[in-house]
Amino acid sequence: MWYETRKIAGVLNGWVDFEVTYKKLSGHVLPLHLYRKSLAIAIIIPILSTTSVIITHVTMVDFKLVQIIPYVFLEILTYILGGYWYLLCETLSICAKILADDFQLALRHIGPAGKVAEYRALWLRLSKLARDTGIANCYTFTFVNLYLFLIITLSIYGLLSQISDGFGIKDIGLAVTATCSIFLLFFICDEAHYASQNVRTNFQKKLLMVELSWMNTDAQTEVNMFLRATEMNPSEISLGGFFDVNRNLFKSLLATMVTYLVVLLQFQISIPDDNQGEMDYGGRSFTNDTIPFESSSVPTTITTILTTLAKKKKKQ
Repeated sequence: MWYETRKIAGVLNGWVDFEVTYKKLSGHVLPLHLYRKSLAIAIIIPILSTTSVIITHVTMVDFKLVQIIPYVFLEILTYILGGYWYLLCETLSICAKILADDFQLALRHIGPAGKVAEYRALWLRLSKLARDTGIANCYTFTFVNLYLFLIITLSIYGLLSQISDGFGIKDIGLAVTATCSIFLLFFICDEAHYASQNVRTNFQKKLLMVELSWMNTDAQTEVNMFLRATEMNPSEISLGGFFDVNRNLFKSLLATMVTYLVVLLQFQISIPDDNQGEMDYGGRSFTNDTIPFESSSVPTTITTILTTLAKKKKKQ
């Protein structure tokens, strides 16, 4: 994140310019009302992250208190970044809604072409801020998404690999880690998807509902140009152009995770257990070299289910 501070500072300066332009156009300050949410994120996330790490490590066999410190820092940093991403996307969504409502209200009372052009310029600023948000946080959230994907895959693999022995206390930590990581990954993808929808799609719907019959020709032309501008300027939040952060990304990561789990579980099944090194049969001792372990090559129920899911994803 420190590597991208220059780009993040540029985005924040862009927000300052957007607020100044909005105040000149509307005559009042941009009402975001995100102070309480920001304060709640700053207080609740460190508490929940620390609790999650403590639960995970207490359930381990060889537990040492000193081991918690680096894990707590990493967990808090990961979820604080999730909260930071939420505030960015929520700001985009709120601004898009406010801008659309103000535009409709302005057209009811004042209908000159210049007013429409000013709102179009303001929307173009907002669309650029949405794109710059992804570019400025490219490496940070690419790493966060890959890190969460790895944590989810390994945690679920750890749970499924011990399913034959039954779940125990040590599996509670893995379950908590997997659940929290899945929630955070979905939250990051869903918030970006929601922000992009509000900035472009929902804004276009409100523009299409504008009544043009009573306007003069210049105003109608400006509204049509406004609609064309919303189509030509994408508002998707893309991490440096590598991939768009939306719900499709979450589905793709889950499909890839299922494939990896199938491969890992099949690989584990093909490895013989230590207690099968020697087997007694009819008073004689046989090793694994003389008796093939066919029972270990039979896929378990969970592997069959995961294989079926992977095939369905490939067909789609």
